[in-house]
Amino acid sequence: MGSASYFQSIGTALHTLRVGLGLTWKHLLQSRHRVRQHNIAAPDYFADQHGITTVAFPHERIPVPDNGRYKLHNEIDDCIVCDKCVKVCPVNCITIEPIRSAEEFGKTSDGTPRRIYAARFDIDMGKCCFCGLCTTVCPTECLTMTSEYDFSTYDIRTHLIPFANMSPAEIADRKAAWESHQAAKQASAPSPPTTAGTPPPAATGGKPVFRPKLKPAPPQSPKPDTE
Repeated sequence: MGSASYFQSIGTALHTLRVGLGLTWKHLLQSRHRVRQHNIAAPDYFADQHGITTVAFPHERIPVPDNGRYKLHNEIDDCIVCDKCVKVCPVNCITIEPIRSAEEFGKTSDGTPRRIYAARFDIDMGKCCFCGLCTTVCPTECLTMTSEYDFSTYDIRTHLIPFANMSPAEIADRKAAWESHQAAKQASAPSPPTTAGTPPPAATGGKPVFRPKLKPAPPQSPKPDTE
């Protein structure tokens, strides 16, 4: 290696060192103040980019969009237990146990009648993929995503969130009321008419009797007299 190449390498090293230290001192001088937190929807959100950007989480939080996909919440008093969220969920994170009612027992906040009780309405946030499809198909908009994005835990079982507010005694009473309503409805239903010569369904165990139709025999032609 010649002397020219040797001193050229030293010059390159000093130049890169000067540029690197210049950037370091520049950021050090700019970090004497904290960056003011803006709303992400504000037009000047990216205007102030110089300063200390870290926050003391969880005591301080950076503003997040209101329409983001975060933790699910169900307003059970507005739920009509239509089962649409269960059908559209691609990961089966919603579990519902419905109990039908013989009559309307209330209305939601938008005036939709309620005829089905929710004995169970569980959402497993450990399975949720945050697609937002369940909130889209909800007819009463009772299923929403809140702004809570940090719900980490050491026990994954705490991600299974129940929203139903019925006690075991209420669940048993509602089920018994629906079963008695169905029994009374079947008892008051008219029996099917029976034709003459056909035994009623009770005599055959409730199954219709199959009687094949016999075709008449074809007429036989007289044998020719050969004598």
